[in-house]
Amino acid sequence: MRLDQIELAVVGLGYVGLPLAVAFGAKRSVTGFDISQARVSELQGGQDGTGEVSTEELTKARGLRFTSRLDDLRRCNCFIVAVPTPVDHQKKPDLSALLSASQSVGSVLKKGDLVIYESTVYPGCTEEDCVPVLEQHSGLRFNHDFHCGYSPERVNPGDRARPISSIIKVTSGSTPEVAQRVDALYREVITAGTHMAESIRVAEAAKVIENTQRDLNIALINEVALIMSRMGIDTEAVLRAAATKWNFMRLQPGLVGGHCIGVDPYYLIHKAGSLGIKPEIMLAGRRMNEHMGFHVATHLMAALACKGKTDQGLRVLVLGLTFKENCPDQRNTRVADIVNELRAQGCSVDVFDPWVAPGTVNGDHDIQTVSAPTPGCYDAIVIAVAHRQFKEMGSRGIRKLGKENALVYDLKYVLPSGEADLRL
Repeated sequence: MRLDQIELAVVGLGYVGLPLAVAFGAKRSVTGFDISQARVSELQGGQDGTGEVSTEELTKARGLRFTSRLDDLRRCNCFIVAVPTPVDHQKKPDLSALLSASQSVGSVLKKGDLVIYESTVYPGCTEEDCVPVLEQHSGLRFNHDFHCGYSPERVNPGDRARPISSIIKVTSGSTPEVAQRVDALYREVITAGTHMAESIRVAEAAKVIENTQRDLNIALINEVALIMSRMGIDTEAVLRAAATKWNFMRLQPGLVGGHCIGVDPYYLIHKAGSLGIKPEIMLAGRRMNEHMGFHVATHLMAALACKGKTDQGLRVLVLGLTFKENCPDQRNTRVADIVNELRAQGCSVDVFDPWVAPGTVNGDHDIQTVSAPTPGCYDAIVIAVAHRQFKEMGSRGIRKLGKENALVYDLKYVLPSGEADLRL
């Protein structure tokens, strides 16, 4: 199959699939498929609720059409699958969306077709879990009638300075020839260049360790922050000083949520367990990062107690609910850990986030956002997410939301040093 013969489909139009479909749609004919008709209708109307793609960018992707009809994929011969791969409540990989998408693609698969996966998985998942589903529902044989590739997503939600075209793309294929074809296809839209991995399993492993490494490094800084806090030392000042060495990796302490860093390590942990290996360091890092919300809440309550505020019914304002700044994505937000622990300790908690529609309820945690904070009534304010709106408010604007002697806990170093009462 030559590049000019490819009829491309992108399956899954979320934070990963949509920017990719738009990039390709500016250069070639693309069918963007999503099982949600509401999502398809939104995009057909020129709007992207995730905020990742502008109306102008959607308009420029003249070759892109959206559909929720599976039959519309029958004309395609190359399928890029970009669906979520979360974990369940036991922190085990949840492949339900991935396998469902594989079943859908398998039902329209033809001889000579190519299926490329972008979803983050553990090494071996594409060929051991997805390919059998494709074979079962197509009646075709892998690497004889159809082929597969894997090119892990590297999307950074909310980061408009780094579009997918500017991020080097890892590519791979189930045969050397297919790997070349997959790599050439992505080079159409990835101006930063590509890296062709030796195999699909290598590409899968590369992706899952990218975020595992970052998770562990943040866990180290979080542990350092706990130690510095107990010693009365400003963690940010320590990091600034340490960063003067050329090879120091500058990271900030904080909450580790979202659908990548807080999830991907569990995929590698799961695979390691199936091999009889207990990955002690990865598990320790996860324990540290998942503990941070509890630490913040208990640290705040102790500080309030030191000011004589120990009665039930203390009012706390939490600024930010999304898992990261300047992004509406609430998936796996660890801000919920702070809210739930403060409530468990008797506090009344309001959550305000300008990136989340007022009244929105986070279904996983039963947290409803307020349309606006009530000025002057809070005993404490927690800056949990570094949205640009909070930075623009500054110390004076944020303190106006609390009582005269309210404590301000700045988790994200939004305020200059010395302008918050508590920091990690």
